[in-house]
Amino acid sequence: MDFIKHQLDGYGMSEQTVFYLSNIIMVVLISVVCILATIITKKIVLRMIIHLVQNNKYTWDNIIVEKKLFHKLSHLVPAIIIYYSAYVFPSVRGLIEKAALTYMIVVMISALNALLNAMEAIYRTFEVSKIRPIKGYIQVAKIALYIIGGIVVISNLIGQNPLIILSGLGALSAVLMLVFKDSILGLVAGVQLSSNDMVRVGDWIEMPKYNADGNVIDITLNTVKVMNFDKTITMIPSYALISDSFKNWRGMQASGGRRIKRSVYIDTSSISFCTEDMIAAFEKIHYLTDYMTTKVDEINEYNMERHIDTDSKVNGRQLTNIGVFRIYILQYLRNHPKIHKDMTLIVRQLASGDNGLPLEIYAFSNDTDWEAYEAIQADIFDHIFAVASTFGLRVFQNPTGHDIARLKDSTDYVRQY
Repeated sequence: MDFIKHQLDGYGMSEQTVFYLSNIIMVVLISVVCILATIITKKIVLRMIIHLVQNNKYTWDNIIVEKKLFHKLSHLVPAIIIYYSAYVFPSVRGLIEKAALTYMIVVMISALNALLNAMEAIYRTFEVSKIRPIKGYIQVAKIALYIIGGIVVISNLIGQNPLIILSGLGALSAVLMLVFKDSILGLVAGVQLSSNDMVRVGDWIEMPKYNADGNVIDITLNTVKVMNFDKTITMIPSYALISDSFKNWRGMQASGGRRIKRSVYIDTSSISFCTEDMIAAFEKIHYLTDYMTTKVDEINEYNMERHIDTDSKVNGRQLTNIGVFRIYILQYLRNHPKIHKDMTLIVRQLASGDNGLPLEIYAFSNDTDWEAYEAIQADIFDHIFAVASTFGLRVFQNPTGHDIARLKDSTDYVRQY
């Protein structure tokens, strides 16, 4: 500063002009130094560290780089330069040092938070993490870090000992907890919701206790606002999402597949062994041609090897219309353009009951949109209901008034003739 002032005095400027101009020049110089130091740190030092990390035999240090610990620490460089340059400006030295120190504390809090995240990620690479998780302890450490960091920042700004602030907070804690109970609960819940990534704006959540079933449109300190599919809006307390159970459909939307789980009930009296005519007819069905050829040869070979008398259908192995129908549905779904091929696809029988034999379709559509999903599901079951009779099967349905009236008309006709 003295050198700059001496140079400016040589131009015959007034004392006030020299003062302002020298300060501007020093600010520019310090800014240039900070920019150069930042560039050197990020472009050279950080790249060297990352190169060393990526080219050694250890894997845990890669996680530290992924959590950007060194990137966060690099922000300390310009703050340190500014802090130690504050003496150049005696009139505002205290203010500059406080601002720089506050920034360094915030950066250190951010770096320690990244270090805790890295420790958790490294721990998860070990098998013991599945039995003894430490995520809860890490979260407690983060809360303590934020509280201590906040107190240190405030004490630095007001120029007081942090212990004085702690003692004052201790005396007011009972009153604060009583007055701001909901806000404190909401704050704690918000931290947990955010750190655990439990819910985001736009998520479809379902919480029957609060009659909530729709998309999250807003998350505030105290409430989570949900627009239900009937266009009503439900307000859920933030802490309720921590203390109570709710369903988040984000995983389904992110996976790209939506589950179809529905049964077709078959009248058990229509189930039978396949006749020669039925087998011949089934072989003409596109999705069954290869299956029927292979299966018939396999069954014939099995029965011949064991000298089984096939005149009686009870003996040996036989094809049934319900079994062929199940395979047909499976092949139909595998070739359906709207079914997700990389997810579970099962057609199975459930335990029969009063409503017949349930044939359950368990599959995933490749479109998660509600309207498209319902259309896909309806299209599939339209087809299944329509083709059931082709296999000699009847879909079960309890008698209706029309069925009883028709039966009565048939009985009256028989009696008449």
